[in-house]
Amino acid sequence: MVITIGAMIGAGKSSLAKLLGEHLGSEVFYESVEDNPILPLFYTASDEEIATKRYPFLLQLYFLNTRFRSIKKALVHENNVLDRSIYEDWYFAKVNKELGRISDLEFELYESLLENMLEELEELPKKSPDLMVYLTGSFETILSRIQARGRGYELDESLVEYYHILWSGYDEWIDRKYHASEIIKIDIDKYDYVNDIEDQKEVLSMITKKLEEIRKKKLI
Repeated sequence: MVITIGAMIGAGKSSLAKLLGEHLGSEVFYESVEDNPILPLFYTASDEEIATKRYPFLLQLYFLNTRFRSIKKALVHENNVLDRSIYEDWYFAKVNKELGRISDLEFELYESLLENMLEELEELPKKSPDLMVYLTGSFETILSRIQARGRGYELDESLVEYYHILWSGYDEWIDRKYHASEIIKIDIDKYDYVNDIEDQKEVLSMITKKLEEIRKKKLI
């Protein structure tokens, strides 16, 4: 089974991806963060720099390219975990377009590239993930987790409004726009799978049961 972890920034995707990889004996394809040369520039750029250097568009192209590479590798084998996937990036691009950080022309180009990449995935023996594990929770929990992980470029007070805009539309995007696989939702306000071993066991059990349901459907 191929699993993708979906979530708002800071929700705990990488932590759950690591736990799932260990639990299932699967390879994990992590989001490109530490080696991403554009991400810090995206968060720290002034409005003038965004307008002239186009960091939001460059960042979305960077993620599109790296996630395409990851999902192609993940879909070749039976058991893998993706720390966010190519499907989710469209939402980030759309929000940045609505905020005026990505132009209409840039967004059209982005969507065209994404469409071409998704068409190429159709040529693979396995064409999409089997399950998205979607982490949902309150904005307060999201902010506290962003602050707790302590990436300096994510902590500026001016970013709180941007985070809230992303967070406010995320659940709707998952419910209305994501169709690549089945979904299981995990409430991060209820389950602290990073620090509480019992919550960790419960979350892993929920996901394992969902995977078994999907396997049974495929056999029918």
